Amino acid sequence: MNADDFPTPDVDVETIDPERLKDRIDSGETVTLLDTRMSSDYEEWRIDDDNVTSINVPYFEFLEDDVDDDVLDQIPDDREVTVLCAKGGASEYVAGTLVERGYDVNHLEDGMNGWASIYEAVEVTDYDGDGTLLQYQRPSSGCLGYFLYDDGEAAIIDPLRAFTDRYLDDAADLGVDLTYAIDTHVHADHISGVRDLEAEGAEGVIPEAAVDRGVTYADELTTAEDGDTFDVGDATIEAVYTPGHTTGMTSYLVDDSLLATGDGLFIESVARPDLEEGDEGAPEAARMLYESLQERVLTLPDDTLIGGAHFSDAAEPADDGTYTAPIGQLVDEMDALTMDEQEFVDLILSDMPPRPANYEDIIATNLGQNEVDDEEAFTLELGPNNCAASQESLAGD
Repeated sequence: MNADDFPTPDVDVETIDPERLKDRIDSGETVTLLDTRMSSDYEEWRIDDDNVTSINVPYFEFLEDDVDDDVLDQIPDDREVTVLCAKGGASEYVAGTLVERGYDVNHLEDGMNGWASIYEAVEVTDYDGDGTLLQYQRPSSGCLGYFLYDDGEAAIIDPLRAFTDRYLDDAADLGVDLTYAIDTHVHADHISGVRDLEAEGAEGVIPEAAVDRGVTYADELTTAEDGDTFDVGDATIEAVYTPGHTTGMTSYLVDDSLLATGDGLFIESVARPDLEEGDEGAPEAARMLYESLQERVLTLPDDTLIGGAHFSDAAEPADDGTYTAPIGQLVDEMDALTMDEQEFVDLILSDMPPRPANYEDIIATNLGQNEVDDEEAFTLELGPNNCAASQESLAGD
């Protein structure tokens, strides 16, 4: 039986929406999840937190009328359990079989696809430039974006195609025009929303240094070179060329207060250097990243906030709930930022996680060499981002 083609249970099954589940997790409530996806999918990507107990039993174990006792013994009968799958069909069926056996269960609406649809905006309260700066957070993949608005204008840095309407709606709700849609680089983990927002009236901006990778639509957009500036009300966004993660990687200094570093520097790690030229080109890219960090990023004032394009499970948010941190704090906490060049290169090549799922197809799509519809684009980017060089945090006490 296909995991998406299940009959409706004969019993009532309570549904929990993804936002409600996240609220419960964020509030510290103990949550037990029964993930019925295949084990390979579960190992690659799942909902996890300190207060989450996650159990993986694939859906096919529940297809027989007499479910094996060894399967049922894995499921707690003394607490509520939320059943989930990829899209919601299998989990509703499994939850129904468990309700019939007296378990206290509900199922996650739209499954992991629903979880991937959560997108939250949190104000960066330590930002002290002109205007207001929001950080968009996608907990399913760790993707981050930055929305600056001031005096009737707005800009979004590293927008996701899946949330094009969200940016436009937020701009309308705030009474501002979305003036710029800006990418830091050719992303390998999600489909960029720059071209879609450009089609809706924003000025699309990509790094000039990224064009040579084979961007097919560069003539249709604005290309940013090092030092170029973009005004948003009274605030200014400045392009800062910071190659390493990719040859085109360009950070953006938001009104001298926050550096949107894309995948160059995160609050818990630094960029992986192997997604453009593979393992063979990784050492040279790592040296390029070292130079960018030492000469372009760490030379900024210590109180300049760093805001990457991603966060991992190892990242600790700031007091305002954003994944940002001052440069001075990161230098104190992350030994990689004070190493000599060879130590740095050796470190970041030593523990890289698996490459992002579908990264080659995603890169081709972001270059304009591959066309996909919205549903396929959403499916391509499901899963963890894996854009950092380390599987664990490089920041410590």
